[in-house]
Amino acid sequence: MLFWLGAAAFALTILVSVSLHELGHMITGKRFGMKVTQYFVGFGPTIFSFKRGETEYGLKAIPLGGFCKIVGMTPQDDDVLPEDQPRAMWRFPVWKRTIVMSAGSITHFLLALAGAWVMAASVGLPNIHIPQTDAEQAKAPSMIRVGDCVQLQTVYKTLDAATKKIADSECVPGKNGAVAAPAKAAGLQDKDLITKVGDTPVATYEQLTTAIRAAKGKTVFEYERGGQAGSATVDLITDERPPLDDPKGAVSTVSVAGVSWDTDQPYVNHYNAISALPAAGEYGWYLVENSFKAMGRIPQKIPALWHSITGDERDPDTPISVIGASRLGGEAIEKGVPEVFWQIFISLNVFIGLFNLLPLLPLDGGHIAIAWYERVRSLLYQRLKRPDPGRVDYYKLMPLTYAVILIGGAFTLLTATADIINPITIFK
Repeated sequence: MLFWLGAAAFALTILVSVSLHELGHMITGKRFGMKVTQYFVGFGPTIFSFKRGETEYGLKAIPLGGFCKIVGMTPQDDDVLPEDQPRAMWRFPVWKRTIVMSAGSITHFLLALAGAWVMAASVGLPNIHIPQTDAEQAKAPSMIRVGDCVQLQTVYKTLDAATKKIADSECVPGKNGAVAAPAKAAGLQDKDLITKVGDTPVATYEQLTTAIRAAKGKTVFEYERGGQAGSATVDLITDERPPLDDPKGAVSTVSVAGVSWDTDQPYVNHYNAISALPAAGEYGWYLVENSFKAMGRIPQKIPALWHSITGDERDPDTPISVIGASRLGGEAIEKGVPEVFWQIFISLNVFIGLFNLLPLLPLDGGHIAIAWYERVRSLLYQRLKRPDPGRVDYYKLMPLTYAVILIGGAFTLLTATADIINPITIFK
């Protein structure tokens, strides 16, 4: 029940975000004197509507977004009444049109910043200054977290799907191919800094992992704990693992200690109401940088999405749809970690805000790009003492616009299908 309530709540927050996006367009458009004829939440058949002034407000049956109708967004709009021509959007200065068209994305950014501030001042924000990815952690100091058990892959791969699901949710020594972690049995502890494995000195976690894999049987681990040096003899076990630099590569038999990377830095930083302000800004900028990186990786993730539909394991780094985001939100509520719910909400708002500013029609960024292209071209022709070439003909851009819609629709269908058939889960 909690899962479905959380999923519904997350879907509702997305709907509210998109509705506020359109509200941003409407408010700024009205403030500049543009004529806004409609503001609706949802699509499809109208459930109810009412008119106040010159604008019709209402709710539609399909809660998958919303829209705001501003008269004369392009010179080619043929539904502008003669008396409304002076208030057509395309007739306004380019800076005003830029503000109106970017107001939706700005709304998403403000929602993300507000959410980050609330998190920072209440449950705290993730520490973005510690290594986040496997590649970053590999280069970090060789500090360890000691597991209670190790799931032997040599046994795991022979289990049926139902038993694998049980093994994924709980690792219990003696059950489903799980054994006690050698490092734990040897007395190693969380946040021990390993300095040597056998005769091999180590400084980074990557060097530690490489040394463990190459060692055999009983091996002496030297470490630092609380500033004091120590050693422990670990009776290593063997198991199948892929190469460190290729998680999907061919497996080989290596030694395993049952440790993972750790840090002595806090994973979450806490703030008061004042210090939460700059912290929210820093966290927001961190999400902006990572959103750009994520968008750059989308093309190379499409094959992985397709393979996840046809039976492969779902890569947790693949894109998700609104369905996937709602599932993760529901999972966070079900597991009692609402901070994860809000992290996803904040990240999604940043991503949507940036994506919507891409210079492609029919996105808002496409309209902004055309407006500034027209302005720069007019200034250039003016300097060259040539006649102004006028407005861009949107009809000539329709093939490109349809291509963007087709690709975007296919990608949305692909991610939604993957999220239904083979969803990402953040809690094993």
